[in-house]
Amino acid sequence: MAAQRDYYQVLGVAETATTDEIKKAFRRLAKQYHPDRNPNNPQAAERFKEINEAHDVLSDTEKRKKYDQLRRYGAFAGPGGFSGGGARRGRSAPPDSGDFDISDLGGLGDIFSSIFGRRGAGREAEPEETETEVTIPFRTAALGGTVPITLAMPEVCPTCGGSGAAKGATINTCPECKGRGTVSFGQGGFAVNRPCPVCRGKGTVPSQRCPTCQGSGELRVEKRINVDIPAGVEVGTRLRLKNQGPKGRGDLIVEIHIAPDRFFRREGLDLIGVVPINLAQALLGSRIKVKTLDDKRVVLRIPPGTQHGQKFRIPGHGIEKNGRRGDMYVEAHVTLPEKLSAEEQEAVKSFAEKAGLKY
Repeated sequence: MAAQRDYYQVLGVAETATTDEIKKAFRRLAKQYHPDRNPNNPQAAERFKEINEAHDVLSDTEKRKKYDQLRRYGAFAGPGGFSGGGARRGRSAPPDSGDFDISDLGGLGDIFSSIFGRRGAGREAEPEETETEVTIPFRTAALGGTVPITLAMPEVCPTCGGSGAAKGATINTCPECKGRGTVSFGQGGFAVNRPCPVCRGKGTVPSQRCPTCQGSGELRVEKRINVDIPAGVEVGTRLRLKNQGPKGRGDLIVEIHIAPDRFFRREGLDLIGVVPINLAQALLGSRIKVKTLDDKRVVLRIPPGTQHGQKFRIPGHGIEKNGRRGDMYVEAHVTLPEKLSAEEQEAVKSFAEKAGLKY
């Protein structure tokens, strides 16, 4: 019977990996094996579930601590685990490892249940998190708003209602799990239960499969979801949408990316906008109108002698977040004409000579 793969091997990280290293490995693999990128590929779907399972345990400090305790007893494939034939040498095995029950481990039996109990016999698997990414406009990120996204998600088959059976088919006890809905893996009495791959945890199989879903009990459908973006959201923010995962169970995690704006850039809660001014405005001073992020127009005084790159502060027109609001800065860029007429050249030379400028 196949052994449970070592979670560190699943994510391709060392057992000393930091939380950040585990997170990065999970994101990389989840993107690679996500069902949306691998339609009609059951191997990728199974790998995706395995990756989520490993991340669920290793990203949680308490679960990881308990998992490491079990790992030292050789409960998993890989370092210190069962590998088809038996426990590896060089690692301590549980007492009387040839034939013992999980309860013989005392407190470790509870540890095992706390990590894997949700997959035990008679229990429905807990809903898993589903992740996706979305790129939103700069102004939506700063001011907040609603962004619609469309995702392909599994939903209950409308023809069979999730049973996987064709109309009029008889429902029989699963021959693989004998109706338990789970199968065991491991060695001897030391075993862990997982959903049966034949009946998918139902405990029963139909005499004839549903023609719509081919017996799976579910279909992939396009689901439109409105994501509420809070004001001041930053790149890399992960928003959790409760019960928006497949079949309305589990959470949907949306990672935010922000498209650049043609005028503004962001520094903390402050906004920086570049405004071009001509040579006369820079030398003599001027008044210009600039548009704020929320489309208000503000009159800005450009003083005589303004230098290229000089910034002017407009208080209170930056990004608002958690009761704090930044400022808006206007950065003046002095633009020069590419060509001058003979008359203009003479005028500039005259000015330069009077001002004592070398050219």
